[in-house]
Amino acid sequence: MNLSSRPAVLDLIGNTPLIEVTRLDTGCCQLFLKLESQNPGGSIKDRIGLSMIEAAERDGRLQAGGIVIEATAGNTGLGLALVACAKGYRVILVVPDKMSVEKIQHLKALGAEVHITRSDVGKGHPEYYQDYAARLAREMPGAFYADQFNNPSNPLAHEQSTAPEIWEQCGHQLDAIVCGVGSAGTLTGLTRFFRKAQPDLEFVLADPKGSILAEYINTGKIESTPGSWAVEGIGEDFVPAIADLSGVKHTYTISDEESFSSARELVRAEGILGGSSTGTLLAAALRYCRAQSQPKRVVTIVCDTGTRYLSKVYNDNWMRDQGLLKREIVGDLRDIIGRRYEEGGVISVTSGDTLMTAFNRMRSAEISQLPVIDGQHVSGIIDESDLLLKVAADAAHFSDPVSSTMTSAIEKLTPTASIDALRSTLARGLVAIIADGEQFYGLITRFDLLNHLRRSLL
Repeated sequence: MNLSSRPAVLDLIGNTPLIEVTRLDTGCCQLFLKLESQNPGGSIKDRIGLSMIEAAERDGRLQAGGIVIEATAGNTGLGLALVACAKGYRVILVVPDKMSVEKIQHLKALGAEVHITRSDVGKGHPEYYQDYAARLAREMPGAFYADQFNNPSNPLAHEQSTAPEIWEQCGHQLDAIVCGVGSAGTLTGLTRFFRKAQPDLEFVLADPKGSILAEYINTGKIESTPGSWAVEGIGEDFVPAIADLSGVKHTYTISDEESFSSARELVRAEGILGGSSTGTLLAAALRYCRAQSQPKRVVTIVCDTGTRYLSKVYNDNWMRDQGLLKREIVGDLRDIIGRRYEEGGVISVTSGDTLMTAFNRMRSAEISQLPVIDGQHVSGIIDESDLLLKVAADAAHFSDPVSSTMTSAIEKLTPTASIDALRSTLARGLVAIIADGEQFYGLITRFDLLNHLRRSLL
């Protein structure tokens, strides 16, 4: 690989489109979306990845053969990995365990080393992702800790690129910008630019429910205990050191449910696939626009591409597991089923399918057992241990039918069976098959019961 020339992909960072929302209710206002998802790394954080690395190169903090280390909820890591790996640096990223699998796979594809740590601990804990990354940087010679939460090149990137782009694209006619805060680089950089270019411009904060930032802006205090939220990349349990919140005139606290449903609404209405934080910003922007009595021109940001949230925001099963997508409550064991048959959520085989088909479906769905369904009737169940016993001696048995290996002596529970009966079935190492006569509803595993109990605490 030739590392002597500047990677051409870096010239694609910035100059992203600005488009108007035309199919959602924006009241009397015009709402525009800055499509930062169109950056080569798929997010607004490409801008700060380039800015922070090139500033470190100029002042000698990052030299040939060096290591770039950062704590990130995902997109800053992707921006840094895009730039650093293209330039030939080693990249080590520390990420919280709520990060989507697509982001982690993308980071690894770029060549980054990923350390996953806890998302249920706060600043000062050794497993908190920022403390973890800072410790690694201190221990490794030649390491540059990007430290987006304190790095002045973070807001500078937005002051010098994002803000003037928006200003020009709006024809110097703009009344409000809706932002979220993670590291606060975007809000701070935009505030610095528009303080000079358009002093009357209002900033609107979109804050996930559980974050302390909206409370801090509204009261000047942090009295509530930080909560947790599923939205990635924005919201904090502290005020970032580089944050300039002085331009924020309005705040909206947005629940995970509203954030995720807004992201889904955006792709259905406008064809724009954005991530979870985009849903938060859009929800706040629509609330702000609908609250106005005079027409205003408003901008918000599509922070990143929704393709890295296909396993979360756009996955009905995950959304139901998290309680973010409501389903009919029927008051019996069907409420505990994680994947209901009538919703098309059950992965199954027929008795005539081959064992190879069963294996491939288990592997692709990352499950260990499958119901065997012939028509509407549950004929049996097959699990990985059945498969292994059959093919261990001769792999040619992968071509045998499922009927040759499946367990036909199955126990069924009716939907109206008691929780005690369910627990008894699970305690004997069985999967609970919920059926009523010939009507199959789904399976209940130990995980499904655990998830049901977890949701009861929410």
